[in-house]
Amino acid sequence: MADVSNSKLLTTNTGILQKDAFIVLVKTEWNAFITDELEKGCLKTLEANKHVKTLTLQVPGSFEIPFAIKHFWEHHGKKKKPDAFIALGCVIRGGTPHFEYVSKAITEGITQLNLLLPVPTIFGVLTVDTEEQARDRIGGPQGHKGEEAAITAMKMIAFKNAIKKS
Repeated sequence: MADVSNSKLLTTNTGILQKDAFIVLVKTEWNAFITDELEKGCLKTLEANKHVKTLTLQVPGSFEIPFAIKHFWEHHGKKKKPDAFIALGCVIRGGTPHFEYVSKAITEGITQLNLLLPVPTIFGVLTVDTEEQARDRIGGPQGHKGEEAAITAMKMIAFKNAIKKS
């Protein structure tokens, strides 16, 4: 099992975020008791950096996240484009193959966005067998995946900026 304590992800002392970064969160209505907590953790972490602006968009389910991100990117006009997107959702296994279809679709959709858009899309979607596993990932023994998604977004913005300068 993946364990954030085996990672340097939570190390944030590397001057992570550019000034005036704009990060768009796209969260689902499904399993709102989980996605609301993912959003809270994400926003708490982002707001700790005073130079970040956020916007949260809500979609019906995880399947719709890639469309929302691509549509927002294409139709945001001449306003400041986002520096990153964070996808927040929770897919809990049920008694039908629906779990596999949705999990695969959201994973492939976010992968495609990362290859097509010039900014990162962070995978903050929980795909779990039980509600208990989801709760363990919003501040329980498995850490807080919303906070981790925010840190990942900031690190990827820094990565992109460093590559542009080299």
